[in-house]
Amino acid sequence: MLTVDLARTLTRLFSELVDGANDPGGAFMLNSGDVGLLQSLDKLSAAGASRSVNGGATIAAHAQHVRYGLSLMNRWASDGGNPFAVAKWEEAWKIDDVDAIEWQEIRSGLREEARRWMQALSSPREVKEVQLTGMIASIPHLAYHLGAIRQIDRDVRGPREGTY
Repeated sequence: MLTVDLARTLTRLFSELVDGANDPGGAFMLNSGDVGLLQSLDKLSAAGASRSVNGGATIAAHAQHVRYGLSLMNRWASDGGNPFAVAKWEEAWKIDDVDAIEWQEIRSGLREEARRWMQALSSPREVKEVQLTGMIASIPHLAYHLGAIRQIDRDVRGPREGTY
């Protein structure tokens, strides 16, 4: 199937999560005025990114996990094949404490992978059902991790409901 009919919608939803709900046409995933994932992470110091709750994953681990997942999606989009067959998902979850340089590298890498994936989403392509499912799933997967990060640190939460 061809993604031409979905490309704009997928890009818009992904962009809203990454860059915030700034479209005058309305917010679909976040509350209006929400700055999105990247600007939320930019508010955190390395110490804040090294925080976890109740022994769970750190914010840095969540960010690296999303970065890695998007890098696999980007590899699939550019090279084809199945980069997921050899994925090492557990590596990101080992991240506990990060210093300022490591935190900057994670955020820069995430920003780059998100930009590349947004470009891939906006480029119509012929896909199989499982590939389209993966493309669509990248959006709620990102939303899940944004929500998890915001549960760990209230300073990166978006505006309350009703701020439309």
